[in-house]
Amino acid sequence: MALGTIAARPSVRQSSRAVPGAALADAARLLDSDPAMALARAEALIKAQPNLPPAELIAAQALRRMGKGQVALMRLIALDRAQPGVPPILWELAQAASEAGDAPKAIAALETLTRAQPQVASGWYLLAREWRRLGETDKAWRADLSAIHASASDPDLVKAALAMNEGELDKAEAMLKVRLERIPEDASATRLIGEIHWRRGDLGEAMAWVEKALAMAPGFDLARDFLIRLLLQTNRLPEAQAHADTLCASPMQSPAHRLLKASVLVRLGDQEGAGAIYEALLKDAPDNAHVWQNLGHVRKTLGDQSAAVEAYRRAIGITATMGEAWWSLANLKTAKFTAQDRAAMQAAIATGPTGEDLFHLHFALGKALEDAGDHAASFDHYATANRLRRAEVDYSAQGTHEAAAEHAATFTAPFYAARDGDGASVGGCMAPDPIFILGLPRSGSTLVEQILSSHSMIEGTHELPEMMMIAGRLKARAQQGEFASYGDLLASLSPADRTRLGEEYIDLTRVHRQTDRPLFIDKMPNNWQNVGLIRMILPRAKIIDARRHPMACCFSGWKQHFARGQVFTYDLAEIGAYYRDYVAQMAAFDAEMPGAVHRVIYEQMVADTQAEVARLLAYVGVDFEDACLSFWENKRAVRTASSEQVRRPIYRDGLEQWTHYAGWLDPLRDALGPVIGAYPEPPQDWRAHLAK
Repeated sequence: MALGTIAARPSVRQSSRAVPGAALADAARLLDSDPAMALARAEALIKAQPNLPPAELIAAQALRRMGKGQVALMRLIALDRAQPGVPPILWELAQAASEAGDAPKAIAALETLTRAQPQVASGWYLLAREWRRLGETDKAWRADLSAIHASASDPDLVKAALAMNEGELDKAEAMLKVRLERIPEDASATRLIGEIHWRRGDLGEAMAWVEKALAMAPGFDLARDFLIRLLLQTNRLPEAQAHADTLCASPMQSPAHRLLKASVLVRLGDQEGAGAIYEALLKDAPDNAHVWQNLGHVRKTLGDQSAAVEAYRRAIGITATMGEAWWSLANLKTAKFTAQDRAAMQAAIATGPTGEDLFHLHFALGKALEDAGDHAASFDHYATANRLRRAEVDYSAQGTHEAAAEHAATFTAPFYAARDGDGASVGGCMAPDPIFILGLPRSGSTLVEQILSSHSMIEGTHELPEMMMIAGRLKARAQQGEFASYGDLLASLSPADRTRLGEEYIDLTRVHRQTDRPLFIDKMPNNWQNVGLIRMILPRAKIIDARRHPMACCFSGWKQHFARGQVFTYDLAEIGAYYRDYVAQMAAFDAEMPGAVHRVIYEQMVADTQAEVARLLAYVGVDFEDACLSFWENKRAVRTASSEQVRRPIYRDGLEQWTHYAGWLDPLRDALGPVIGAYPEPPQDWRAHLAK
């Protein structure tokens, strides 16, 4: 078991006679390359000078390397009796006992060793393995934690961590790999290499290294915490939950562990489980504003608005500058702010908060002033919030336009005809389960989802990332030069490839399904960019395009702060250009694949709900059910910005709200161009627009 050495190994206590230092050094140098010769030289020294402890140690080390562990162990036990408490002897004795399967002897030696040298991680790591071999999980876990604590002050690891934090990733990795050549089972060094890969953006390699660190030290809580976050980033939710459960069993209990588990449960759709964790944490620490805020999010998702308001206000009462809590109140859409609230937000802004707190406060104050009818002041705060947020996000409007044009050029009728046979798709997963609702956020898509999920055959999930992840992986192959373009890559997919990708989507989304209903909804709006891929790999999936008046939809999106993903919404001209590209790409798809997509026009749904719902259900292929007309009675969890709006009957209040701001919306109006006048149809110039 190659675990390296114990620091700068102190000398074994010597007899009063002179020690043949050069001969001892020569014998020690032979241990790894020629242990038999090292043994012969050590035995010669012992014969010439009996009771020579350094030579006895070298002889035992050589015997262990030669596979004569039992003989080595006997000699080391005798040496330890003669020279008690000497770290190099204890270390060698522990390794020999471990290899011989004598865990109690190894543990006894290691406990003495770690008391003498607590700053050396290798001893703790071996002790943890021996405790684990005996089934003493708690003791093993604590030993792993002691090893990690010892590593924190290791000079080599500190230097590597400093280099990594200064952005010198190659230098840091080189230092760590040199260390791992010397100490192959160093869990801290292994985890750091995982973090280096994460900083480079290589999540797969990062996870592989962190998993390797946990295999070395299962009690490495910080590594497990990091792995859970990586799993969440890659949407591997069941694995994240399993690791979160393990982390919460750590003997070193931490509220952070339970908070991380709650985050996993939220992603899995277990809002009740997450809420129970938050409530338990608040019993121990009732003044934790962030936990109150998280509890508010859960209560909002579950439809308990009054309890959500209470939780958000508790958070604000503890930390008045907590911008996200203020915005969460505003984001309920049905909660009203008082003059006192508006003054409190102004005062909070005046204290000089930065980052997320500041732009959240401006978004929230914009909503409060809108509710109060002060549209000029409201617009100023919305504009400030968007300017601050836009400075933080990376978005290319040109990239969106080019992707829309490429999509239109790729997914043509001849493209699909070449992949169909006698009307039946050749390739692609034939599961009829998915119903995709796509378009822009704030387009009425949550309303459509709520109507459909009120049907006995259809399960509502939420905005699922799986199709975006599959598409992103394929696009990355083109971007890395494997194909000339994304279109070329898609054209190269064989029937088996398309079937595999469709089955992958079905498998990945299974974790979000909580009922036995045969159909389920994926409400990721951005999937309009993947509508052609959806049709390729899931030919029987239903696709619903939820569309709302361009000025109303874009303005509503601009004044909304989204938790993630909608990076195009923070500039009026950019969101207008995005809407125009979306309309043009969908027009191109409709022209090539007529009838493949069902369009729901929000204003028409409001004007004649029953007829539109009947049309929608007929497209999906299910019988009409009255429950779909009383969708607000559906108690399912809703996580989007429209969660409270779909918990009441359809109303017309929001149709013309944007007109109060019409005088300030010229950048949006100009970017939309002919899309406004042509709505709800696409403008006649959509082909020319895509050709630009």
